[in-house]
Amino acid sequence: MNYSFSNNAEYGEYVTGPKVINEESRAAMRAALKNIRTGEYAKKFIMEGMTNYPEMTAKRRLNAEHPIEVVGAKLRAMMPWIAANQIVDKGKN
Repeated sequence: MNYSFSNNAEYGEYVTGPKVINEESRAAMRAALKNIRTGEYAKKFIMEGMTNYPEMTAKRRLNAEHPIEVVGAKLRAMMPWIAANQIVDKGKN
């Protein structure tokens, strides 16, 4: 699969991946999978929906206020081809 990545991303996989994907993260993923398999995740999600998604709405608000999102919005506003659903600015490329 690495042939699909940039050299930068592939190198990052080699030098950073083992620090991020480790027994602690594997245990967290196993716990998440258990919640899915037992139906606990679905129950929680359904309850969240029945109460108009208060937790998800709060998380969305906090994410939108994060500096990287604020800067990202400013940068995207400077790229009109994004709003036009174009991958590149065909007028310049």
